[in-house]
Amino acid sequence: MRREDKNELIDKLVVKINQYPHFYLTDISELNAEVTSKLRRKCFDKSIKLVVVKNTLLKKALERSGKFDFSPIFDSLKGSTSVMFTESSNVPAKLIKDFLREHPKPLLKAAFVEESIYVGENQLDTLVHLKSKNELIADVVALLQSPAKNVVSSLQSGRNILAGVVKTLSEKEK
Repeated sequence: MRREDKNELIDKLVVKINQYPHFYLTDISELNAEVTSKLRRKCFDKSIKLVVVKNTLLKKALERSGKFDFSPIFDSLKGSTSVMFTESSNVPAKLIKDFLREHPKPLLKAAFVEESIYVGENQLDTLVHLKSKNELIADVVALLQSPAKNVVSSLQSGRNILAGVVKTLSEKEK
């Protein structure tokens, strides 16, 4: 491959790294064409961009991106590497875990999620249970709304009780 072609591929990878806030490095080697096609279809359905890359080109792209210090990931760049680019943080982890029930791969090598780096297959369960930014915002909003809902509910039930007490007292006086 010519140097110009390599630089073009590196530039395309840099664009993807900067475009997507999260990515997972996986090993999908040794999967046959049928299973690989099934994995690609599932990735497409979940809005995950699956790209097979050369390790040296990915390393250069990560260095050039300037987005973050990706040096902890570099040790994971051995053997066959595929990158799953995604907008949501935990969807690829859930897809990998689900896919591993029927197939021996993909294996998680490393992940860049919410500006944190996770290295090793043992991090898969952690990544599955990670909440996305939108899920965390929804949790905070629900927590903030809870006291207000309790106060309104108490006032509404108190109004009925107070009205009942006043009505009973007014009937007693007659």
